[in-house]
Amino acid sequence: MRRIAAAPLGIAIVIAVPAAGQSDAFHWTGTTTQGGLISGTAPAGTVSLTLDGKPVMLAPDRRFIAGFDRDAKSAAMLVATLADGRFVIQALTIEPRGWALSRLDSLPKTPVPDAEFAVVRPPELAAIAAARARATDAAGWRQQFTWPTTGRISTFFGSQRIYKNGEAGAYHSGIDIARPTGTVVTAPADGVVTLVADHPFTLEGNLLMIDHGMGLNSAFLHLSRIDVHVGDHIRQGQPIGLVGMTGRATGPHLHWGLKWGEAKLDPLVVAGPMPAGN
Repeated sequence: MRRIAAAPLGIAIVIAVPAAGQSDAFHWTGTTTQGGLISGTAPAGTVSLTLDGKPVMLAPDRRFIAGFDRDAKSAAMLVATLADGRFVIQALTIEPRGWALSRLDSLPKTPVPDAEFAVVRPPELAAIAAARARATDAAGWRQQFTWPTTGRISTFFGSQRIYKNGEAGAYHSGIDIARPTGTVVTAPADGVVTLVADHPFTLEGNLLMIDHGMGLNSAFLHLSRIDVHVGDHIRQGQPIGLVGMTGRATGPHLHWGLKWGEAKLDPLVVAGPMPAGN
């Protein structure tokens, strides 16, 4: 099902609606919600793809992924440029979500930086940014993600504290799983190791980052031990480290963060519900 829309400069635009058997339409599965991720196939003949004007990587078989930030707007637009000069446009409705807010009206928001932090933190952030910018041949993005450890979720993605005078703190950009120190952490999908902290980072502690390909990457914080090295190709389910409480942590737990490009994703949406009995 499609219709041709008028466009300036004589450019033909096909506005496509996914339907079984159509090669000139987008086909995708996943969750179009804040913090969600979709995996799909671009129309036949696609040579480039964008989401809201930003480039989206495209595999040789026309497969792609696209993620939606915690604060994503209610609408998004996928645009495929075809070899014949046409554009196929897929409008997406992004469902809003409610976030857990803790109101601490009597407490002022306390700034984190001090003199030492201001010196140490920039190199840490630079290392994290460099790891996220590294492109690899990882293909874990094609897999259904699994949980790196199972247990009680102590802090959910997107939760946020509101301080005195309504001043908001940074929202929680991953998911925390409370587990004893020494609990094995496994890879949620295939990937390539892009960062192994050579010392505990100020906030993240012993930090491990894995690229899953196509701009999708995982970060594992507060580890007590890391058992892989930068450049290692990791398989889904492979042990990669142990739960700990290094860095800024008040108890042993795994913080698992997921990002697609600049979009912070909810691991609970990507991996599905925590397995029962944990």
